[in-house]
Amino acid sequence: MTLNLCVLTPNRIVWDSEVKEIILSTNSGQIGVLPNHAPIATAVDIGILRIRLTDQWLTMVLMGGFARIGNNEITVLVNDAEKGSDIDLQEAQQTLEIAEANLRKAEGRRQIIEANLALRRARARVEAINEIS
Repeated sequence: MTLNLCVLTPNRIVWDSEVKEIILSTNSGQIGVLPNHAPIATAVDIGILRIRLTDQWLTMVLMGGFARIGNNEITVLVNDAEKGSDIDLQEAQQTLEIAEANLRKAEGRRQIIEANLALRRARARVEAINEIS
């Protein structure tokens, strides 16, 4: 038995295919989803979506949004998403270093919040690469 996973951003369909299992980062922690999962709607956090095909796991970075699970269908609506295999390691590490530096020099509440979000996005991208390496 399989699940139909559809990952959408405002601009494109990132994934629309059958999968065996997923592990999704939500605002209240990670949840694993197998066939016949109980219906649920949840907020999606900045983090990694792990997708199990037959014997292989893939990663995808999700940049926050919502997910709906029910009737063996998972629809994930996110601000942005990127497959781990499409991320350039050197560029992602450089972005992480810049985000860390920007957080150190951030002043004021708004700058600190924006710098923290940029850092979380950069860390998630590096984590997605490290999981497939």
